[in-house]
This record gives sequence, structure tokens and C-alpha cells, in this order.
Amino acid sequence: MKIRTESGNDHQAVHALNLAAFETPAEANLVEALRLQADPCISLVAEDAGEIIGHILFSPATLFADRDLFVMGLGPMAVSPGRQREGVGSALLRAGLERCRQLGCQAVFVLGHPQYYPRFGFVPASQFDIASVYDVPDDVFMALELEPGALAGKAGTMHYHDAFDAL
Repeated sequence: MKIRTESGNDHQAVHALNLAAFETPAEANLVEALRLQADPCISLVAEDAGEIIGHILFSPATLFADRDLFVMGLGPMAVSPGRQREGVGSALLRAGLERCRQLGCQAVFVLGHPQYYPRFGFVPASQFDIASVYDVPDDVFMALELEPGALAGKAGTMHYHDAFDAL
């Protein structure tokens, strides 16, 4: 398996993957919108034997308490239903977080499974007194400081890229 930057030739396969991995086309459509609207956008694929088996996307987000803080939102992330529980998502997540660090991103936020993301260092964003603009349970809205102390004293609300508002 190889993790690499998504190319234009991958768009159709990534769209099909997101359609297969999620119950509705919302995530597939979100990926399309973020590709066009978000900058910077980190979009990585997992490829095995020429087949796209996973995809992860990070897009800029805003922490209202400090608009100069460089934060990213993670999502969507999709793994082919037949390839789940093989480490594909973990490999994508680790590679994506490293790309975020290389860009100078100070923290990453995710709305996700509370049993999955803490393995990578994510904690409830409420530990930093940061809330989501979405009405979600506390344990599913998480943050990871890529720069230690980046979120200290930054209490407030985080907003994903505007493309998420169309969901």
C-alpha cells in the first residue's frame, strides 16, 4: 500500500470510494466542493495494486478566538468497505497529520468516532474550552495540538471550512 497526494486522475475513484463508504452522497459531494474552494487542502489517497482503497482530506478551519491560528479540519476520511480494519485509515491519518505539520498547521480538529481518534492523540476539544458550531456530543468533537500549547487560552468556537455548511 502506498500513501500519496491525490491527483486529478484520482477524482473519479475517490468519488466512488466516498459513495461506497458513506450512507449518503454528502461526503463525496463535500470532497468535490473542498477541492475547488479550500486552500490549503491536503488530500491523500491510499493505493494498493493500482486501486484507490482510502482517502483523507484536511481543509482550513477557523478558531473564532484567534483567527491567526492556523488550524485544519480533518474529514472526510474514507476506506473501502472491503479494506477496513487493515490499517489503511491509520496510515492515511498519520501521513495527513505529518503533512499538516509540514505546512505549519498548529492544530487539527475532527468530528469523529471517540474510540478511534484518541489513539492518535486527539482529545475532546472541550479540554481546551473549544466548541464546535455544530450541535454534537462532546466526545465526538476532538482536537490535536500539532504545536504544543497552541490551543492554550484559545477558548471559543471552531468552524470548519464554509463548504461544510452545505451538508
